[in-house]
Amino acid sequence: MSKKSKDLQQETQGMDFLQSVPRRWITTYIPLGIFVFVLLFPFYWMVITAFKPDNELLRQTGNPFWVVAPTLAHFKKLLFETQYPAWLLNTVIVSVVSTFASLAASVFAAYAIERLRFQGSKQVGLGIFLAYLIPPSILFIPLAAIVFKLGLFDTRWALILTYPTFLIPFCTWLLMGYFRSIPYELEECALIDGATRWEILVKIILPLAVPGLISAGIFAFTLSWNEFIYALTFISSSEVKTVPVGIVTELVDGDVYHWGALMAGALLGSLPVAVVYSFFVEYYVSGMTGAVKE
Repeated sequence: MSKKSKDLQQETQGMDFLQSVPRRWITTYIPLGIFVFVLLFPFYWMVITAFKPDNELLRQTGNPFWVVAPTLAHFKKLLFETQYPAWLLNTVIVSVVSTFASLAASVFAAYAIERLRFQGSKQVGLGIFLAYLIPPSILFIPLAAIVFKLGLFDTRWALILTYPTFLIPFCTWLLMGYFRSIPYELEECALIDGATRWEILVKIILPLAVPGLISAGIFAFTLSWNEFIYALTFISSSEVKTVPVGIVTELVDGDVYHWGALMAGALLGSLPVAVVYSFFVEYYVSGMTGAVKE
């Protein structure tokens, strides 16, 4: 055995203490357990509160981390005594339409910036990303004036047309990074064969960019689903509200918080996003990796 091999073996043996059971507990298991607990505890608290009867919620004695007599009364009140089904439908429509519209615009913008290589394309891409950094608390004032002038106040279109103002910049930046990872030689070969830019985009770029599209779509859908400021500003009628606004404004009477119904609404409202993530998590991770690795 050569001297170099012996030195490598000695170094490997010297690092064995890092793989010992106490070391793994300190470096892996305990930090991971703390992270999972911090991450999932709010969701656990939301679940048990949604199933607790009012007498347990108001009781000062007993175990607050467990449910003694589970009940569905809060879900019954939420679904049959409030406008929650309409809020859920509004949220789905607004999120889906605004997500697809933003993705369509982002695909064209990202492809033009990254693949056409016109003069000033990098500056345009940077400007689009910087537009995403503008806080919604600043934008909603001029957007409110536009919505009022167009007669869209208190309609779903007020949200569908304003959500892309913060969805398109980030989705464009994300897709720019993913398009950059696709070999440019594929387009050159297609151009030599007589393909048009539209055919290249539809038949070559988009099929290869499916993970990036799914990542951008999940991001846009999540932001649309959870958006609060615009929905609170542009919507006033109960039947047109979205879930985040409806829960806060309709289930709080002055200083009285109906915690059971509030948590039940939050639980039902978080399920669609969790389902979307569970179905596309592999594409989401690979899309994010491809977008930021350049």
